[in-house]
Formats: sequence, C-alpha cells, structure tokens
Amino acid sequence: MKKIIYYIALSVLFILPSSCSLQEEDRTEVEKKNYMNNAREAKDVLLGVYRTNVEDAAYGYYLSLLFNMGTDIMQGEGSDITNYRIIANNAFPTTQMEVQQVWEVLYKGVYRANDFLERISNKMQNYSSTDKKLATLYIAEARALRAMFYFELIRRYGNITLMTNTAMSHQAPATFVQATPDKVYEFIESDLLYAADVLPYAVDDQLRESAQYRFSKGAALGLLTKVYATWAGYPVRNTAKWEDAAKTASILINSGKHSLLSSYEQLWKNTCNGVWNPAESLIEISFYSPTVSGSGDPVGRIGKWNGVKTTAIAGVRGSSAGNQKAVHTFVLDWREEKNKNDLRRDLSIANYKYDDNHILWAAKATDSEDVANAKDADPIKEQKNKQNFTPAKWDIEKYVTTGKLINNDRSNVNWYFLRYADVLLLYAEALNEWKHGPTTEAYAAINEVRRRGYGYPGNTSECDIPQGLDEQGFREAIQKERAYELAFEGHRRMDLVRWGIYYETVQKTRSALADWWVTDGDSFRYLVQQYTVKNKHELLPIPQHEMDLCILFNQNPGWK
Repeated sequence: MKKIIYYIALSVLFILPSSCSLQEEDRTEVEKKNYMNNAREAKDVLLGVYRTNVEDAAYGYYLSLLFNMGTDIMQGEGSDITNYRIIANNAFPTTQMEVQQVWEVLYKGVYRANDFLERISNKMQNYSSTDKKLATLYIAEARALRAMFYFELIRRYGNITLMTNTAMSHQAPATFVQATPDKVYEFIESDLLYAADVLPYAVDDQLRESAQYRFSKGAALGLLTKVYATWAGYPVRNTAKWEDAAKTASILINSGKHSLLSSYEQLWKNTCNGVWNPAESLIEISFYSPTVSGSGDPVGRIGKWNGVKTTAIAGVRGSSAGNQKAVHTFVLDWREEKNKNDLRRDLSIANYKYDDNHILWAAKATDSEDVANAKDADPIKEQKNKQNFTPAKWDIEKYVTTGKLINNDRSNVNWYFLRYADVLLLYAEALNEWKHGPTTEAYAAINEVRRRGYGYPGNTSECDIPQGLDEQGFREAIQKERAYELAFEGHRRMDLVRWGIYYETVQKTRSALADWWVTDGDSFRYLVQQYTVKNKHELLPIPQHEMDLCILFNQNPGWK
C-alpha cells in the first residue's frame, strides 16, 4: 500500500538562525494570505504540520531512536562516547547540537499548528457547508498535533515556554518565561479533549478523503491516556491524574473500535511495508519516498540505524548499521523458563546478522545450526558476540516486500508512536495506581496483551499474571510487561523516568551485567552507568543557545 507523503504545499516557516528558536520569521505572509481558500488547500497545509514528524530531529531519527537509549533493555553500540554515543551514554553537554535540534523541531511543529489554526479560523467562514465540516476536523487534527509536540517538549525538557499563538513568536527572547509543568499539561489536555470530542474513530470516518496515518478519536484518547500517566509520574507527580488516565482509557477500550491484531508479528510486517491497520495502530509516523535524493525526502532511519546488522549487496540491498544493542541481561531475563512460550521474544531480539548468509551472532562459520543454537542458549558462552544482539522488529530483509530502498541510511519503514497494546497496559497501570491495587479490569487488560504475545494458548495459565498481587506486585508486573510488549519502541526510557526509577535502574542493570560477565574488566560496554547522574538525566537540558538568549529561563536541575 502506498503511504501518504506529507509534502507541505507551501513554505510556511523559516527559523531565524541567529534568533531564539521560539521566534519565527514571516517572509511568506503575503503568499499564505492568498491560500487556504477551501478545504482542499487547507488539507495541504495541514499535511505540512504532520510532515514535521518525519524530520530527522523528530521521528526520522532523534525522537524515535537516538534519545531513547541508555536503559535496562537497550544500549548503544561501541565502547566509547564518540559521535552519537555521547547521547546514548548521557555524556553530552548543554551545547549538544542534537539537543538544540529536537527543541527547534518541536517548536517548529507548534508554530506550524498555531499558524494553521489561526488561518483556517479566519478562512472557513467562506467555505461551503461540506468544507466547513472538513475544516472542523482539520482544526481538531492540528490541535492534537500541537498537543503531541508539547507532550514531547514537557516530558523531555520539563520546563518550557507555552506558545499559544503565532504573535508570541515575535516577542523579544529576553521576555520569554517558562510555564509551570501543570500549566503546559492543562493546555495539552484541552487540545486532546477537543480532538477526542470532534474527531471520529478511524473506522467510522466518512468525511475525510483519507484518514490514513492521521489523528482520530481513538488516537486522541490514547495519547491523552499517556499524557495523564506521565503527568501523574515523575517529576510533576500529580497523582490525581491516575483516575483521569483510567477513565480516558476506558472510553477507548469500551468503544470496541480498536483491538489487538491477532498476530504480534503482523505488526512488523505492516509497519515495514506501509500497511495501515487502524485496529491497533493509533499513531503511526509514515515514511515514504521511491528514491532518496537528499532533498528533504520523507524517509527515516527506522530499520537502518536500529535494525538487524546487515552488509550491503550492490544492486540488491543497502547496509543496516545495527547501532542499537539489546542489553544482554534483558535477553537472559526474557529467556527464563516461565517465559519460554512468549513468541514476542524472538520477534523482538535478533540473535543473528545478515552477511552473505543469515547467521547467528554466537556462531562460527564452521558451526552447524545446532551448535550455534546451543552456544546462543548458553548464558555464558560467546559473551562478546551476545552483546551484538539487536532489535528484530524492523528486520528489513525479513519483512520489507514493498517500497524497499537500496540505501545504507534511509528506509520507508514506519514508526509506531502509540499502539492499542500500550493503552491497555496504561489502563491496567492506572487502575492499580488509582485503586491502590489491581482490579478485575486491570488483570483483564494486561492478560489480553500477554495472551496475544503467547499466541492465544488454550491453557491461559502459562501466560496470565498470577492473581492475588498487591499494588506493588502488580506495579512490578506492569513494568516488566511494558518492557516485553513494547521493547525498543521508544517507550522504555520515558517509562523509567515517569516511574522515578531511571537512575536506579541504570545502576541495577550495570550490577546485573557485572554478575553475568565472567571475565576480568568491564567489557560489557554499558557505559551509560558511568555518566548518568540522579536528578539530572531524567530531563534533557534546556539548550544553551536558548539559555543565552532567553535570560529569564532557569536551567534544569544538574545541568550547567
């Protein structure tokens, strides 16, 4: 299936390179006044707001892959802090270019959404009745996108400026102030409540020409659930939001409009081939270009940067770097006897690479398949090789059959930002936190996810969570299940932060790796432990460029 290509219809924004990133230049004001005269033109500009998501500093690379490493399940490749490894290991300063670029792209998205909302509000009074209905949906989409951009800003940077209109972008940098986190969350909440009220569920959408990869009621409700769960956690800890998270998720779940796909593997076949299935895919970032010209094509690095290690074959395939590595104690944990029938493990972790042949990392060229499997299964043998296991969900060689690019860096593989399974687990978590113990509905939600992961066995006792858990026991079960179900999908670091256990988990992981590693020296490459500081690396720093210009800003704790 062809993917939607988010080409912006006209140049909407230009960031002033010498200005604060919150300021925008209005070079195209005259052109924009003469555009958006009907719903078709408005849709073109709206897709330009969506297109912010495919930029490298957004989900093309940084927000999907680069800034999510350094956890108990994923680490960066290599044994130093050169190049991207400085970010993977929390060794970067406030002046780090990528930290600045993420800030910029998110505020660019906010400005684009604000600009669209202001212009369509002025234009739609002259639209036809049908176009007015479409415009109402487009307003809801733009507000949902704005909420998504702000959600990334608040959960990653913590203390940000709330830009509610384009006029604010013309202020002098010295006048900008940081809003309280609760104020930002309230603004996000308002946008998503509006979107959830106005937008139809994806399966009910009869008005938009195409709703593929666009916000729907289910997407807005799902994102709002995630927002509430994050708001309830560290560092804001507004625990009253657990009730809101549970009730919002309940609306989505009880609607019957979304469900899990029957096959876990089908998720990866779909996203690797641009097949949009709104049953489970609530928010999915779409990448597509028939070729890569280097001129801002909407392609990403999914599967190339984070997929299975692959060597290039001229005219057949490009290489895949395999820069993200599975932390091996996570692999060992998932291989415990009680998890032996969990189908997700071998669909999530690749213990192989692609050279001329598909081979196990723990194998030698002369090993038989049985010998290689035995080495791989042994917890001690081939320790060095086992540190090269990578995510398997975006295995381009295995899954991509359409839209394949023969390129060493870029792919047309999509990125799941939010799946229905995520919402089920958030629902179970929120009920447990709100009620101070698991309810029947909480057990049902987590077990629905686990049963699919085990292939819906006839005997559900092998996969269901044990009954009788107290609040802490169920919390730990949820934390482990989110690692299994959502492995390498960009959620783990943000989960550990909102649970208030990021630093402690990094330290615990380092100790577990040291216990596993039987030779002398710290050769298990878990460098993130050396650089991670408690009450510092839970948030990114406010970029130094912004601190220098926005003199009323306060830097985040621990950063200088």
